[in-house]
Amino acid sequence: MSLISKFDNNMNIIGYQLKKYRQKQNLSYEQLSAKLDLLGISIHKQSLYDIENNKRTVKDYELFGLAYALRIDVNDLLIDIKNKFKKEYQ
Repeated sequence: MSLISKFDNNMNIIGYQLKKYRQKQNLSYEQLSAKLDLLGISIHKQSLYDIENNKRTVKDYELFGLAYALRIDVNDLLIDIKNKFKKEYQ
């Protein structure tokens, strides 16, 4: 029995968008990890890979830090779930 809840069998809901924005800015996992370190948020490059590949959850402060480091709005990372809710619950 897993202690971690999943949404639609996903460990997180930002992986695809995170990868898209990271690659769009030509950032390696190591570079993004270094940017986060400067913000006081420690996410190892392997953990970034795991987030993008739906193998790790994301804490709220990590979500904000990722968006800040990528210079995007938090909602840009959450667009997939926003669209899902709009489609299914409106």
